[in-house]
Amino acid sequence: MAKVQDEAGHGLYLYAAAETLGVTRDDLMNRLHSGRQKYSSIFNYPTPTWADMGAIGWLVDGAAIVNQLMLTRCSYGPYARAMIKICKEESFHQRQGYEIMITLSRGTEEQRAMAQDALDRWWWPSLMMFGPHDVDSPHTEQSMAWNIKRQTNDELRQEFVDMAVRQCDYLGLTIPDPDLVWNEDREHYDFGPIDWDEFWVVAKGNGPMNRECIDRKLAAWSEGAWVREASTAHAEKRRARVEVA
Repeated sequence: MAKVQDEAGHGLYLYAAAETLGVTRDDLMNRLHSGRQKYSSIFNYPTPTWADMGAIGWLVDGAAIVNQLMLTRCSYGPYARAMIKICKEESFHQRQGYEIMITLSRGTEEQRAMAQDALDRWWWPSLMMFGPHDVDSPHTEQSMAWNIKRQTNDELRQEFVDMAVRQCDYLGLTIPDPDLVWNEDREHYDFGPIDWDEFWVVAKGNGPMNRECIDRKLAAWSEGAWVREASTAHAEKRRARVEVA
């Protein structure tokens, strides 16, 4: 529950940053609910075992930190300041996830197998989090020109792979990529091709959990209407008392 609340707070930081550009919170929500606004494809994969919680914390939050640390130095102040707060909080998630993976990888054969299974499931979606290759990315060139992004998708992905391979070696688990090898000339790890067909299927709303995610979001929005109404009424009463005073 605490992690869910923390992630919700991250969303609020970003919504607040977006509002500084003139868009309203209601408009952003309507765009999300109607499918006009996209969200990270990583949230559309199932989590069948406890080990997934560890793999998500380690890999997904780890990938997010690599991407977001770069954004803390971006050209738009409200966005950069939000990312500073988010990165500090994400680091707790990443450490918690890695500790779960350490515990499982040093546990029973069943626990170790569970950890390896989760790694197999989340490795490639984590690499997809950085977006398409730079030559295929519709936004990278403009974002780099405006200094919103200071490193490209492929640069950030490579940074993450180099870091994660060393962490995985410590776990004693195997990354599900037969093409993964250290390149002496580049001084980076080479890795295999990403399934971009899968990426675009999920990103366009047809992933394994897309429909369920949106349905639950719509249900939560409907069921929480009374909270928004009560908060608005309370704020109006306080404003009226201040005006009278």
